[in-house]
Amino acid sequence: MGYKVEKTDEQWREELTDEEYRVLREAGTERAFTGEYTDTKTVGVYNCRACGAELFRSETKFESHCGWPSFYDPADSDAVETRTDTSLPGRPRTEVLCAACGSHLGHVFEGEGYGTPTDLRYCINSIAIRHVEGA
Repeated sequence: MGYKVEKTDEQWREELTDEEYRVLREAGTERAFTGEYTDTKTVGVYNCRACGAELFRSETKFESHCGWPSFYDPADSDAVETRTDTSLPGRPRTEVLCAACGSHLGHVFEGEGYGTPTDLRYCINSIAIRHVEGA
C-alpha cells in the first residue's frame, strides 16, 4: 500500500456511502451530468471525499462540457497519482487517484485542444471530491 491514509476495506465501507465506495474504492464512475460539481463556479478547493486531502483548486476548473468536473492541473504536483487503466477493451486510459489514500477520482486526458495551460483534462467524479468554499 504505502499511502499516508490507510484503512481496511471494512473501515472504508463504514465511512463512505455505497455510491462513494463504488466510485472511490472500486473505480466506478458516476453518470455524466449528474454530479453536484459539474457546473460549480464557486471559488474554493476540492478535497478528496475519502480522506480530505486537497486535490484541485477552483482556478484550474474549466468548462469542458463532458459531464464531469474538469481541471487542468492538480493543486500540488504530489496531490494525485496516475496509473494506466485498461478496464475498457481497446481503449487504455490514465486513471487519477488521490496520492494520500489511493482512492479513484477519475481519469486524465491529454491533447484534446481545450486551450488550457497544461493541455490536460482531469475528468473527476463529483462524488469523489468535496468542495470547500473560499478556502
